[in-house]
Amino acid sequence: MAWDSPQLRFAVREPFPSRSSDATIIVGNVSDIQPLILESHMPENGIIFSDGLEADYLKFNAGTVAEIKIADRQGKLIV
Repeated sequence: MAWDSPQLRFAVREPFPSRSSDATIIVGNVSDIQPLILESHMPENGIIFSDGLEADYLKFNAGTVAEIKIADRQGKLIV
């Protein structure tokens, strides 16, 4: 993937399947034409966060849908 490519790559940090759940999406790509859409099935205490900063979490309980897509504004890295 080129440095300036409008894509995201993701990996699930701890994909724990259990008797009542599965981990079927653990890595993938997000692009302008293919967002990542997730729906929570956790009845309570579900959260979603990125970059390992759990303190910046959003509640993600049963029925909540998250759509991860490419942002309209892009950050610039200045070295």
